[in-house]
Amino acid sequence: MIYFILQLLVLTGLVITAVAVIWFKDLISAAIALGASSLILSLQFYLLRAPDVAIAEAAVGAALTTAIFIFAIRASEREEGYK
Repeated sequence: MIYFILQLLVLTGLVITAVAVIWFKDLISAAIALGASSLILSLQFYLLRAPDVAIAEAAVGAALTTAIFIFAIRASEREEGYK
């Protein structure tokens, strides 16, 4: 029963962070939310007893991809269209 509740909490967090990625207007905030989503997804992989996939997702998805997105956003001109 506790495993089911934990799975439900992780999946709820995954949905919330995925919606936050779409909802944020600021690109840096969206990139950080995407990294958080990837980190929660790696936790889900760990709970599904796939620790090797969880480590790869945490390293590549949460860390490397987020860092590349942030460097690219900071290097470009920011025009999010605030009104």
